[in-house]
Amino acid sequence: MWSTLDAAAVPANDRFEWFASTVSRALAPISISSAHAADFQAEAATLDLSAVQVSTFSYPPLRSRRTPALIKRSDPEQYMLALMTEGSMSIAQRRNHARLATGDMVLWDSTHPYEAAVGRGTDLVRVVIMHLPRRALPLPSDKVDRVLAQRLSSESGFGAILGQFIGTLGSYGPECEPSELSRLGNTALDLAAAGIARHADAYGDLPARARTQALLEQINTFIGHNLSDTELTPESVAARHHISVRQLHLLFEGQDESVAASIRRRRLERCHADLMRPELASRPIQSVAAHWGFGSAAVFSRAFRAAYGESPRVFRQQALRSRQFA
Repeated sequence: MWSTLDAAAVPANDRFEWFASTVSRALAPISISSAHAADFQAEAATLDLSAVQVSTFSYPPLRSRRTPALIKRSDPEQYMLALMTEGSMSIAQRRNHARLATGDMVLWDSTHPYEAAVGRGTDLVRVVIMHLPRRALPLPSDKVDRVLAQRLSSESGFGAILGQFIGTLGSYGPECEPSELSRLGNTALDLAAAGIARHADAYGDLPARARTQALLEQINTFIGHNLSDTELTPESVAARHHISVRQLHLLFEGQDESVAASIRRRRLERCHADLMRPELASRPIQSVAAHWGFGSAAVFSRAFRAAYGESPRVFRQQALRSRQFA
C-alpha cells in the first residue's frame, strides 16, 4: 500500500519536527538540522513491497547524522539504496565519502554512523530510497561495506537499469495492483543485490535467482533500445548476451510471453502510439511500421489487426478523428 504524507497538512510551527519524526520512522532514528526549519515544506510517501520498502521524499536542504547513541537506541538493520531524482547530496560512512548529483545512487547502512548534507540554497531535493533488510541481501557484509557511501552511477550499463527501475517504482508504484507488489518487491531485491554485487566485486556470491533476474532485466532493456533494428531476433539477442538461443528461451519460460512475442508486442505498442500522434499523420503507415522493425507491410497489418482488432489504417483514422473533435 502507498501511503502519502504532506507537510502542508501540518501546522507551520510543527512541520520540521513532523518531517524529522517521519524520516526517523521510515528509515532509522537520525538527527536533522536545516536552515529552513522555520518554513519547512516537505512530502513523504512509502510503498510496501513485502520484500523491500520504497520511500520517496521531497524537502529543502538539510543535514542529517546517525550517531552511535541513535544506533544503540534503535537499529532496523537495513541498507538504504537511494536514487537522487533532483538535487545533490554529500554523505560519509565507514571512511568513505561521496558527492552525488541528480541521477546518482548511493548505499548506506543503518548499523553504522553516517553524516549527510543534502541540497544547497533553497532548491528542493527529491529522492527515492529502497529499504533493503540486511538479512535479505544475499551478499557478505564485508564486501557490501566497500560500496557504502560511494557514488553509484546510473548513466550506463546495469547501473542505468537499476536506476531506471528505482525511479519507476517511485513514479508508478502507486498505480500497481496489490497482487503485483510482492512480485515487484522480489524483483527489486534481486536487482539491487546484483547492482551492489557488481560494485563490490561480489557477483559470484549472488544466488542463481538474482543473477537470472539481472540478466532478464538486461535483455529486456536491450530489446527496448533496439526495437527499430530489423535484425533484432532471439538469435541476435542471445548472441549479444553471450548465451545460447536455448538458454534464452529457458530464461523466458517463467515469463508471460516468449522472447519473440515480447519483441513483437513491444514493436506493435510503439507503432500503436505513433499512429495516434497528429504530428505523424502524414507519415505513411508502412514507414511507421518499418521504423519499429517491421520489414513487411503485410506481416505488420496482420499482427496489428490480431492485437487491436482493426487494421492500422482504420485505427489511425479513428484515433486522429477523435483527437480532432476532443
